[in-house]
Amino acid sequence: MRYLILSDIHANVTALDAALEAAKGRWDKVLCLGDVVGYGPDPNEVIDSIRKLGALAIRGNHDKAGSGIANADDFNPVARNVALWTRDQLRPENRKWLEELPIGPATVEGFSLVHGAFRDEDEYVFAPAQALEGLLDAPSPITFFGHTHLQGGFTLRDNKVGVLHFKPAAESLSSTLVIEPGTTYLLNPGSVGQPRDGDARAAFAIADIANNTVEFWRVPYDIEAVQARMTAAGLPDPLVRRLAFGR
Repeated sequence: MRYLILSDIHANVTALDAALEAAKGRWDKVLCLGDVVGYGPDPNEVIDSIRKLGALAIRGNHDKAGSGIANADDFNPVARNVALWTRDQLRPENRKWLEELPIGPATVEGFSLVHGAFRDEDEYVFAPAQALEGLLDAPSPITFFGHTHLQGGFTLRDNKVGVLHFKPAAESLSSTLVIEPGTTYLLNPGSVGQPRDGDARAAFAIADIANNTVEFWRVPYDIEAVQARMTAAGLPDPLVRRLAFGR
């Protein structure tokens, strides 16, 4: 079984479509680590696509705020404004779908899925010290997490935490990690719709656990088209501009 692992799509259907086109024929099941909506101009279109794919999805903090099951008081003003805008845009059936997304962690074929961290779905895991708790708590050798919008991850082997960076060169679309026995992995596929690691291309991963490989992908998409829709929708200009820089 090969899994297409998506995270932090953030209502960017153009980026999602580019990811799905690049991954065509390479996966059997879609998994989504949360933040389907927020920031971007296409909340209904992205939800429609994820539902049509039959994805196994868990919720993210923007899914909670965008559906209204959580307030956005702890968001910065820009993110809070978009969360409220998202609530107004959602069709009732899509809002209900967001409301019913399960909280992580989830377990699939011997690996785990979380949005932020095991003990707190809203926790950001940026550094090895933050990753250690999750690596020690992990019920399976491999955990996929999102939330940070940074493609890469962490390993635990012989009581030492390692850092993984996956950023395929401009001329390459993917790089492959070989899963090693005796190692625990905390892996982030990156953000489909709003990368923040300096690479503006859409990020995702394809996991072939049976063959001990995880491919980390980056694919270009029409950023200007998304920016135009954001501007037309009246979304905040800082969010519009940052897409081009991957920040």
